[in-house]
Amino acid sequence: MRRAGDRRAGATGTDRDDYPFAVAGTAAALLDGDGTVVALTPAAEVLLGRRSSDVCGRPVRELLADAGGWETLLAQRMGVSRRDVGPDPDGSTATGRGEQGHPDPPGCWEGRVTLRHGSGHDLDVGFGVLPLDEGRGDGTARFLVVGAPADALVRWRQDRALTRELFLQGRVGLALFDAGLRLLRTNSHLLPYTGVPVDLGGRRLGDFLRAEDADTIDAQLSEVLRTGAPLIGFSTAVRTLADPLGGRELSFSAFRLLESDGRAMGVATVFTDVTDNQRARGRLELLYRATEALSGSLSVMRTVEDLAEVLAPALGDAAAVDLAETVLTGGEPPADGRHTLVLLRMAVAGAEAGVPRTGTAHVEPVEVPEGRDPGDLAGNGHGVLVTGLGRDTAPTGGAPEWTAAVPGAHSAMAAPLSARGIVFGRLLVWRTGHRRSLDLDDLALLEEIAARAALAVDNARRYTKERRTAVGLQRSLLPPATCERPALEAAGAYLPADADSGVGGDWFDVIPLSSARVALVVGDVAGHGLHATAMMGRLRSAVRALADLDLEPEELLAHLDDLVLQVAAEAESEEPGNADTGIPLPGGPAGATCLYTVYDPVARSCVMASAGHPPPAVVAPDGTVDWVDLSPGPPLGVGGWPFEAVERDLAPGSVLALYTDGLIERGEGDVDEGMRDLADRLRRAEVAQRPLRHARHDIVADLPPGRLRDDVTLLLARTREVPADSTATWLLDADPAVVADARHLVLEQLTRWDLDELGFTTELVASELVTNAIRYAGGPVRLRLIRTDALTCEVSDPSNTQPRMRRARTSEEGGRGLYLVAQLSRRWGSRYTREGKTVWSEQSLPLVPGGHSP
Repeated sequence: MRRAGDRRAGATGTDRDDYPFAVAGTAAALLDGDGTVVALTPAAEVLLGRRSSDVCGRPVRELLADAGGWETLLAQRMGVSRRDVGPDPDGSTATGRGEQGHPDPPGCWEGRVTLRHGSGHDLDVGFGVLPLDEGRGDGTARFLVVGAPADALVRWRQDRALTRELFLQGRVGLALFDAGLRLLRTNSHLLPYTGVPVDLGGRRLGDFLRAEDADTIDAQLSEVLRTGAPLIGFSTAVRTLADPLGGRELSFSAFRLLESDGRAMGVATVFTDVTDNQRARGRLELLYRATEALSGSLSVMRTVEDLAEVLAPALGDAAAVDLAETVLTGGEPPADGRHTLVLLRMAVAGAEAGVPRTGTAHVEPVEVPEGRDPGDLAGNGHGVLVTGLGRDTAPTGGAPEWTAAVPGAHSAMAAPLSARGIVFGRLLVWRTGHRRSLDLDDLALLEEIAARAALAVDNARRYTKERRTAVGLQRSLLPPATCERPALEAAGAYLPADADSGVGGDWFDVIPLSSARVALVVGDVAGHGLHATAMMGRLRSAVRALADLDLEPEELLAHLDDLVLQVAAEAESEEPGNADTGIPLPGGPAGATCLYTVYDPVARSCVMASAGHPPPAVVAPDGTVDWVDLSPGPPLGVGGWPFEAVERDLAPGSVLALYTDGLIERGEGDVDEGMRDLADRLRRAEVAQRPLRHARHDIVADLPPGRLRDDVTLLLARTREVPADSTATWLLDADPAVVADARHLVLEQLTRWDLDELGFTTELVASELVTNAIRYAGGPVRLRLIRTDALTCEVSDPSNTQPRMRRARTSEEGGRGLYLVAQLSRRWGSRYTREGKTVWSEQSLPLVPGGHSP
């Protein structure tokens, strides 16, 4: 009794979805009162596999697979007449209920039976019996029997039950739309949505939803109608006209419904409320983004700026970060709660909401009264949520003052930046417009972000403090980047390999020596960081102390080598950790390289020695570059090897380029390639013509960004000369009588230089120094005056005995000469030479009108 003409190609009896008892194509038989088959429909012939002529006129019991089952079948009918029995899931019992579960008319009954198919196999059939003229009493009763395969009937009943229950449950939304996207049937009246009418029949979504939300959904459903492609898991916001600030996030799935002729009947949609899931996912995503922003920098300002940009617009339409002013300099706010805490607004986001852009210096003081918990910046140390704000800027209902910072905000919240019991600031968030109001879940999220942000700010604050300390130490150990001396113009550049800490082991120095000479120093301590910086400081101090003795370059490096050996020995004798705290102490190699150069502007010569350091470059006044032929000794700390000095004449205007190996070993190439690259840089920078303070930046400007492989140090020095007419030299015999001649020669020379103001003091200094030389050293004696930015008077003799100033007793007639020299000089001293020693004295030149020395 299979229905004929199914519109689905290839459909079988088990694939039918229509009501199996439909009139058209229904498998039916007409029986008389004796149970004889009177007529069969064509569909019944197909179902039974028999022709009508073979069946009509025969008792229907002959169609049963088991002829003995006829009595059982009749007993089922008698039972139906006495009770209503609900069908079993498999449809095996007779029932007096129709398809909707309502009682059928009297005499009607349904059941299940096994028939013998024309091909010989058994066929399970569900059937229904409808009496046509039973009860007329003339024996002409007729019965209409309709049937269908039992499995198809069971599936049809299941489908009907499923559809009915879907529209009766309130957990999943279900809606049917016609081809014009008007609602036909829905269970939305069972769902807790504000602003949804009870009767939705014939309505369009735009009748009760916001236009933009309705248009979004209609566009998706129209596409399903047009293409027939199902819509799966499309999520969108749904806000009703009655509650535009509320709204829910719904996930839609839809598929097209077709008429029997293939025309589109409409669209069926299934929707679920994923608001809580979406919000939870959004909060987790925002927390991840905030954590990522907080871990991107160790700068306090950068950290809070990145955080503000994450909070707005993700969490609110406007966001701000306020910090205690001491945090910016690495300080720690007080934790005792008895001090006034002033907050500075350091970062804002959401300019469209009326908040100034990040970087403005808007100050908002927040006072914590004495005795109050300093964490109570946002309500008892926790976050504060304020809703129901008015559209104006004035706080409503006693709301905190900070809530009025954003015009038009309807809700706001704040959370303190608190870590280790110390408040560093607070986070503020506002919402405006049609976004839903902030709630307690949003506040909990802000508090979690604030807790993480407080740790990040505290870490950045600690880093700021440590870096300021380290950089301050580094700068205190290095000379000014540029300097002007009578002997030369110098400019230096230093780039640490550790860009975060800003410290390293390289150094350069420009040391003024006697007789207008200048020492240039470049060194490189092995390693990086504070340990290397500390070692560098010791070496720089040692070099300055040794340079003050006016030692020759090779002798100075020998003393410095001994110092490094002592430091290494001390490091080896120390315990590996601090016995008191158990904290490992930083260590590392104590080795270093150093280049020490002394330039004499009078002789226009340069003497230098190297301890494992690369040779300096010399840029001639015409711009050509060559390298000093230097024989470097071993690095400092090796010991046991001599150092060799090299002397080279330099034309005035020549540029000496001293550097560390970080400048020539940056790439993968060898040192020679790096030196050629440096020579090219010096030529491109035009160091021979341009001011060195500008040229130094051009030389190191294109170094690779980020961390360097090694510290880079560059020292440029443009040489000058002392003109011949600014010096005067006399050779004197070792005769006390020449002391008077010496005084006369000095006075005459000072008159020629127009320095008569210094005549008395210079005459006295020269007289004392010449007298000491003749008395204790013998001759010959050389007296020399040098005029630069100071007046230098020096006396050289063949003795190696250094003069020593002492305190003379009252009864002694002598012993006061050097004391007088020291009192009359700006500075004085002595140095060894290859011929003996030189004692010198410097005096400041008198000021001329305009406040400058001549």
